[in-house]
Amino acid sequence: MATTADTLPNGTGPLNDGKEDSLRPDDLSEMLAAGTKDVHEKAENTQFVKDFLKGRIRKELFKLGAVALYYTYTAMEEEIERNKDHPHFAPLYFPSELHRHEALARDLEYFYGPEWQSLISCSQATQHYVDRIHQVGHEDPVLLVAHAYTRYMGDLSGGQVLKKVAQRALKLPPTGEGLEFYQFDAIDSAKAFKQLYRSRMNELELDVMTKKMLVEEAVKAFQFNMEVFEELEKIGETFQEEVSNAGMPVHGAMGGDISKCPYYSAKMAATGGTTYVGQLAMAVMRHPTGQVLIATWFAALAGLAAWYLM
Repeated sequence: MATTADTLPNGTGPLNDGKEDSLRPDDLSEMLAAGTKDVHEKAENTQFVKDFLKGRIRKELFKLGAVALYYTYTAMEEEIERNKDHPHFAPLYFPSELHRHEALARDLEYFYGPEWQSLISCSQATQHYVDRIHQVGHEDPVLLVAHAYTRYMGDLSGGQVLKKVAQRALKLPPTGEGLEFYQFDAIDSAKAFKQLYRSRMNELELDVMTKKMLVEEAVKAFQFNMEVFEELEKIGETFQEEVSNAGMPVHGAMGGDISKCPYYSAKMAATGGTTYVGQLAMAVMRHPTGQVLIATWFAALAGLAAWYLM
């Protein structure tokens, strides 16, 4: 069942439980936005991001980016499933609405063919990210909140912008093949769902120290995403392949509208802007062998996506 702007995903009640979402400086979403501001700005000023915003996409890098996203989301969603009943994560458990690894598997099959699993491997930078996610899931599950928030909220924000850029630049089918990662069929209103998610996150019973730990973990997520970007950029330097150009303007040509930036802050992502997941996708686009993966690797940055993300 699709999530509407009026009801919770399980149909049990109104979206905001009858409450207005009045943000305070000590709300987790606000702390994340403020605490990741510097690393966010660093991520959005990487060459990879600038190229992506210009619509300059290497198909092979796009594919490699998709591969990186597949391993990252598979790890994150394995740990989410393991900890779905944890009191500090259970309110944020929305598998049918958010989980991405199956969609990424279909994208990879589209780009690599039916034997795609035997044709891909986890890169060194991506493995570092994956290892951290598994460590968090086993040792301190509350930190999964930082990874899930920065990636998924970016997917629902900047990821949608990146989808259009990639579809146009890579000349992908208008029916969505190769871009299922960006498709959230169980969510009717991304804006309403992000509002719900942020509200649920802010209502978690966490002390100040734990919230600070979550901010630190979100910063780490950004750093992992940037490592993936750098890795993809280096791979891209070894290719002479022509890049597709979607014609999207860079920051300076956006007329001050930074909402078009896929690395827009977590706060803006929660209210309809872009985030970290976008950063992953962007790095992906530069990798020559990952032609399939679009600019949001990612979060999306995390976000990012990411970075969120990265």
